[in-house]
Amino acid sequence: MSVDRARGTTLRPGVFLGAVLVVIVASVLGLTIGPTSINPIDAVREVASHLPLLHIHSTLPPAQAAIVWDLRLPRVVLALLVGGLLALCGGSYQGVFRNPLADPYLLGVAAGAGFGATLAIVAGLHSGGGASSDLIPLAAFAGALFAVAITYAVGATGDRRRSSASLLLAGVAITSLLTAMQTFVQQRESDTIREVYSWILGRLTTAGWHDVVLVLPYAIVSSTVLLIHRRTLDVLSVGDDEAATLGLHTNRVRAIVVVAASLGTAAAVSVSGLIGFVGIIVPHTVRLLGGASYRVILPLSLLLGGAFLVLADIVARTALAPAEVPIGVVTAFFGAPFFVLVLRNRRIVTT
Repeated sequence: MSVDRARGTTLRPGVFLGAVLVVIVASVLGLTIGPTSINPIDAVREVASHLPLLHIHSTLPPAQAAIVWDLRLPRVVLALLVGGLLALCGGSYQGVFRNPLADPYLLGVAAGAGFGATLAIVAGLHSGGGASSDLIPLAAFAGALFAVAITYAVGATGDRRRSSASLLLAGVAITSLLTAMQTFVQQRESDTIREVYSWILGRLTTAGWHDVVLVLPYAIVSSTVLLIHRRTLDVLSVGDDEAATLGLHTNRVRAIVVVAASLGTAAAVSVSGLIGFVGIIVPHTVRLLGGASYRVILPLSLLLGGAFLVLADIVARTALAPAEVPIGVVTAFFGAPFFVLVLRNRRIVTT
């Protein structure tokens, strides 16, 4: 029996179009809901007026047009990128480690990013002002990649049977070490605690297109590599020994997927902080709705992960308006019960 047939299904056009429709609806809601309510049709016309070749004119007054194009649209696009990356990388980690509870922070990305961001905030405090908006994402990105590099150097092994378990254990160890180092720095620099925890809880605040431009190249590279390897993950899911008999170089594939997923996760975390549970909620929801094949899970996770984070951001912006709830709190509110469901329901856990 072929791997494709054994895994269950391929991505049907109707399912794909349905996911695209969900993304469109979530995006329009993100453009229209807020302190200033904007008509959906007017918001769409405003966005279309900036696109070449369409020759559509905006009907919004200048103030509302600026809200849509300069504030809400960059935030929606950033949510699509970050949510899509976290869900895609979560699904990829679950496939490469054959662990249905794996998430994008598995190999120390979160701890490394948190430590890097903390150092940037401390450096900004010592320089006489706050950390710059460019320094924190850069430091978080570097810290995340550093953590993954150390984890892989410690846990990688040439033994197919041990490599996955070794990486997971190394990730736990490096996460614990970097978390302890971050806590030590915060204890020594208590003035940074508020800003550090504001970053750790996750946020999508953006005053323009800067963060979108910052994360977009990494999102394209990471997503392309992972989607190219979606069928390979189906082969890998049958086990390393069986995959090797089919001609798959398991350690090389694992390294490529881990590096691509870690790059995407680091890029997402660098501009959004630590937003949890997206990489678990979305891939498992796709398994329930679309099938167990990674040819289905990965592309749908990319789309629905973005839509989920846009909707979560709407809740974060409006639940306690004019105050804003950290988006990591919103995703945890939905994610923690779902995580319990994943643990208890064998149908969901089985990949």
